[in-house]
Amino acid sequence: MKKIFFALGMLLCIQASAQFFGRDPILNLQTEDKKLLNWGYYLGFNQYDFQFEYKNNLDQDIIVDKSFGFNVGLIGEMRINEFVDIRFEPGLLYTSRLLGFPGFTNEQDAIREVRSTYIRFPLLAKLSTRRLGNIKPFITVGGYTAINLGSNEESLDDNSSGQFRMKKNIYGYELGFGIDMYTEYFKFTPSIRGVFALTDELVPDEDPNSPWTGNIAGMRTRGIFINFTFE
Repeated sequence: MKKIFFALGMLLCIQASAQFFGRDPILNLQTEDKKLLNWGYYLGFNQYDFQFEYKNNLDQDIIVDKSFGFNVGLIGEMRINEFVDIRFEPGLLYTSRLLGFPGFTNEQDAIREVRSTYIRFPLLAKLSTRRLGNIKPFITVGGYTAINLGSNEESLDDNSSGQFRMKKNIYGYELGFGIDMYTEYFKFTPSIRGVFALTDELVPDEDPNSPWTGNIAGMRTRGIFINFTFE
């Protein structure tokens, strides 16, 4: 039975390789890229980090323990020409980060968990090569605005009460690349993307000498997305 499954798997791999990367593949969805408007959705993973800027250099920086989150959203695409498309990709993103602050002996004071749920509105330019059989590489570049539903910006509590606060509205830019793969029934696209916030997202504590936020001059999100798109 194992040999049969292995043989079937190898056969499928050989068939897929010939379909997408062969010299003369059968072209799938030949009119897919000629439509003015195109629609789809995406699912994916993310890993978010923080980039800190400090007022004074210290022996130890704030430690960020990253974890994987998930992305889901919709795609609306308008064709400009053979090589350029404009894409609007509204979506929902969840991520979590642990911050470790130096100088504390009590773990309850040293650790802050930052859970964020973002509603994102990216507007991107997709710059593609010519179609090569059933694949087409591309890069994306553009800006986004996002709403952080877990920001706690309006909370009256701060780190002295165990509450880490962030700003609700964020702006930034993103860069990425991927490959459109034309199957028999739909276009499947794996892509990787870097996301960089321009907004300082920190809401400082009321105490200007706070051991948590007093030395932070700026805190900006940066992250990596791995998305799988279906159109």
